[in-house]
Amino acid sequence: MTPAGFLVPTYVQMLTALASWLDKAQAQAQAPEQADALLSARLAPDMFPLSTQVRFACVQAQEGLFRLRDEAFPPALTELLDEGRNAGEAPGTMAQARTRIEETLSLVRSLSGDLDGGPDRAVAHELPTGMIFDLTLDQYVRDWAIGQFYFHVMTAYAILRHRGIELGKADYVAHMFAYLRPGTAPQG
Repeated sequence: MTPAGFLVPTYVQMLTALASWLDKAQAQAQAPEQADALLSARLAPDMFPLSTQVRFACVQAQEGLFRLRDEAFPPALTELLDEGRNAGEAPGTMAQARTRIEETLSLVRSLSGDLDGGPDRAVAHELPTGMIFDLTLDQYVRDWAIGQFYFHVMTAYAILRHRGIELGKADYVAHMFAYLRPGTAPQG
């Protein structure tokens, strides 16, 4: 499978799941302000809040596809990254978080064609600290893009669960129900 063939469906499945978790949080909240307050929730004091986790999941998906296309990041991606870094002070609303996810899903779907420059194409991945990792495209996808994306998605899930939102394994793997053999689902 090509890196694009692996990343695009992964991003779509898990961003769709993340959006549904936010919908559940909103539905379970007693008031819109209560749902919006979840965006400031953290698992630990030195971790980013839910609002940042959502934005960084979107950043990771976008960044991964621009790297596969060997294209410079657009200014909108830098703005989203800065928004995520500052989300502790300005977490925004659930509606804004959902908008970021929908914008990212739209972009992922629009960039899904013509992504691979070959598994051995060089990728120089530079972090804001100045560290640079020299990887092949396959290494970048396997060792960075997938792991970083799932880190932020899973942290968002954990924050919501930690704050009492009723989510379970079925919410995390909702995309798997498309493959469920008829008649094998538990009854009751």
